[in-house]
Amino acid sequence: MYIIQKPKKSLGQNFLIDKNIINKIIEVGNINQNKCIIEIGPGNGNLTENIITKKPKKIIAIEKDYKLSFFLKNKFKNYKNIKIINKDILKSIDKSYSEKNITIFGNLPYNISTKILVLFILLKKWPPFYDSLILMFQKEVADRIIAKNKTKAFGRLTVLSNWRLEIKKHFDISRNCFYPKPKIDSTLLSFKPKKNNFLKLKDPKSLEIVTRLLFSNRRKMINKSFLKLFNKKLHLVKNLNIDFKKRPEELNNETFYKIALEYERLIG
Repeated sequence: MYIIQKPKKSLGQNFLIDKNIINKIIEVGNINQNKCIIEIGPGNGNLTENIITKKPKKIIAIEKDYKLSFFLKNKFKNYKNIKIINKDILKSIDKSYSEKNITIFGNLPYNISTKILVLFILLKKWPPFYDSLILMFQKEVADRIIAKNKTKAFGRLTVLSNWRLEIKKHFDISRNCFYPKPKIDSTLLSFKPKKNNFLKLKDPKSLEIVTRLLFSNRRKMINKSFLKLFNKKLHLVKNLNIDFKKRPEELNNETFYKIALEYERLIG
């Protein structure tokens, strides 16, 4: 038996220990022998063990914690189709993968979950290298991702996520399913890349710039943010027919995408 060190708060380690929930997550992935699985933050390998039973073509487990990655290499040393990588996922998302039919699983650390998702969204090459994402988030974050406009949860993350991804909520997960037990519940979401999104930006980060600025003052009218974004040249966006007295959450996703397109035309 291998001994795992105490979960590290600094890495946001909360290990999923509920077998029923693990099985439900695996079923969402619809794993078969032609699929390649990438697992982010496998921890002590509880989810990995169940992925193996579905006999995927290959499993790539990316674990930042050196001791855990060493533990996993020993735990799964008899499986030829598993590769354990000791890396920070934030520094390897844009890595080139030669495999096809990639499904990515992740029990994401709460402190960097949104950063990880945004990096998956803003990849320059689109459609991306992955076919689907199956990710666990703090429930509050998941609610923001799937929020409707004109609600308090609607924000920058909603706009970015829905631009390039089809999103589905599967189920909530009690805090009691983890060790150590976090203070909040979680939610499992799945994402599939939109192959032909109607708006193609030269640089995906343009949308991030637009949303970050507009939502920086979400309780105020958007007029001042627009003046700053378009260098006081509001005549450039007259064709959008936007009421500048509105607040950011009153705009819909499509309006933000059109604003980003006009912003790119401004900056050339």
